[in-house]
Amino acid sequence: MSTMSLQAAVLSDVGCVREHNEDDSLVLDPHMIYIVADGMGGHACGEVASYIAVRSVEEFYQDQQLTDRLEQLYGELRDNPEELGDVASFHEFRLRSAIEYGNLQIFRQACSDSRLEDMGTTIVGISFVGNRVYVAHVGDSRAYRLRRGELVQLTDDHSLANEYIRMNLLRPEDLPYFPYKNVIVRALGLQEEVDVDTHYWTCRPGDRYLLCSDGLTDLVSDAEILEIMHDSASASAASEVLVQRARDYGGVDNVTVLVVDTAPSSD
Repeated sequence: MSTMSLQAAVLSDVGCVREHNEDDSLVLDPHMIYIVADGMGGHACGEVASYIAVRSVEEFYQDQQLTDRLEQLYGELRDNPEELGDVASFHEFRLRSAIEYGNLQIFRQACSDSRLEDMGTTIVGISFVGNRVYVAHVGDSRAYRLRRGELVQLTDDHSLANEYIRMNLLRPEDLPYFPYKNVIVRALGLQEEVDVDTHYWTCRPGDRYLLCSDGLTDLVSDAEILEIMHDSASASAASEVLVQRARDYGGVDNVTVLVVDTAPSSD
């Protein structure tokens, strides 16, 4: 049972250039699940992919029979490190499985309709259980945590630029000039299976979490995100100022911001 109470706010904006908003999001308060997805593929395909992704996660968490079967499967796999990888608990396994389920739904839809064959989506999600927050992601949509004035990026972009930085082929300060900085190397829907990165951290009352598409982070620096997150009185105010800042800087992409504030439970 969670020791936290949560206050979430989400805002999505088409931006100043694009005609369609291919981002989507999910606020599933009863299950303490929060998701942002950034679709791709053009000609509205991205809208379809991101929609399928978030609805699939919602369906996955709301299906009790599916949850029961998943708990049984987790029990069977618990002694098989190769199958579970670094997954530390059922809750992390559940979040990973929900995103894998979304990937499969997108892939199957793309295979059945040639108009959607190039669609895919990034995804980032957080799940609060007890005093832990579980984070899962694929692609370059990000999760951040603000705690006591320090902003920490909780996800590692699955992007070509990040791969180059890890291999010391690109310096972080040269990233703005890298011509392929928006090329991602992992996304939902492109293959039947996908590798989902998951982690967990201890959650503390007073933490503020941010999920966002790259429409924010491509334009607004971490220093500015920190300032806005720190100075905003509420999750709603933070999301509004962050989206407006991306628009002020040109709004060249869709931008979606989901902010979750934590506080001690009143129970």
